[in-house]
Amino acid sequence: MNTLPSSDPLHPSEPVLSRRALLRAAAAAPVLALPALAHAQQAPASPVFTPQVGQQGKDVIWVPTPDALVDRMLRMAQVTQNDFVVDLGAGDGKIAIAAARDFKCRSLGVEYNPDMVGVARRNAEKAGVANLAKFEQGDIFVFDFTAATVVTMYLLPSLNMKLRPTLLKMKPGTRLVTHQFTMGSWEPDDSSTVDGRPGYLWIVPASVGGNWKLATTDARGTAELNASFSQVFQNVTGTARLSSMEGRMRAVKLAGDRLSFELMDDRGVLRSYDGRVAGDRIEGTTRAQDGATGTFVAQRTGAATPVDAGRD
Repeated sequence: MNTLPSSDPLHPSEPVLSRRALLRAAAAAPVLALPALAHAQQAPASPVFTPQVGQQGKDVIWVPTPDALVDRMLRMAQVTQNDFVVDLGAGDGKIAIAAARDFKCRSLGVEYNPDMVGVARRNAEKAGVANLAKFEQGDIFVFDFTAATVVTMYLLPSLNMKLRPTLLKMKPGTRLVTHQFTMGSWEPDDSSTVDGRPGYLWIVPASVGGNWKLATTDARGTAELNASFSQVFQNVTGTARLSSMEGRMRAVKLAGDRLSFELMDDRGVLRSYDGRVAGDRIEGTTRAQDGATGTFVAQRTGAATPVDAGRD
């Protein structure tokens, strides 16, 4: 180190730092302190949003469905790995996550609150099903969920009713399950209660109301008749006319797109029909009381009547 003679007469031999060395030391000192200063000035991390039971949402307050009822609802809907489950008003994501975790199917939760969407996504990551259970921010009255094969809801009756027209237009056979609340005069196809909490199931019915031309083919040949169905949701009655004869159908049942009924032909032979509805056409098989089997095709003639028959 370079030194200058001391100016202190009492210590003539004590070395002193050169001015250049002092300047270098002074310049270096603030640089060494910068990292600690920068760390001290960092803004604190934003707290992670934590949902609270009863918090206000867009249309309802948030109250999660109990785990046992979630499982029962998904089993009432007969969910399989081939289904696509959409939960409307997903909250923390528990229903969509349960569908992916327990039934290995794709699921989607639609939630209006973006903070809750973040919670649901984190929960899906923790459950190891983020590859199957997805969550989107959106308004359930605008969001297109018509690709679902199963729809789950825990909404108020008024909101169920607001959604009902959209639900009734979904593909016949789509299953709908709700916690607690029903859909007006549309009676559920099944219900369960778990620890005092009710769950309900509906199966979207095909549109069969109106007039049809029906042709039956078996070993006896082909016979044609006119049929007419009256429909209120999944409840259907029917009549058939052949020549001058008219009769009421028996045991008419509609489950999704599957329609079955019994009808006595002009020979007095009771015949059962079991077919699938595809728009304005029904195709299926027949079996007569005497054991003869055959096929049938029905084509709609005229306009279809509303599935809900104008109820509510």
